[in-house]
Amino acid sequence: MNSVDFLLTNKDIAYEIRTEIKRVYDRFKWLCGCPKRNELFCSICLVMGGNHSAWTQEGCVGKGRHKATA
Repeated sequence: MNSVDFLLTNKDIAYEIRTEIKRVYDRFKWLCGCPKRNELFCSICLVMGGNHSAWTQEGCVGKGRHKATA
C-alpha cells in the first residue's frame, strides 16, 4: 500500500477530505501522500527543493494550481 492509498483508506480522515485527495491524486500522479500529515505534496518540489510552501510544507489539497518558477 502506497502513502496515497493509506490516506484514501484511513477512516480517521473525513470522507470529504478523502474524496478531495482521490480527485486531486487521480488527476496529478506526481503527488505523494504523507500519512502523518494526511496531505498530498508535490514529489518533484520535495526532491528538487521547490519553494512553494503549499506544495512542500503545508500540503496541496485545495490549494490551487501548481506554478513553476523560473
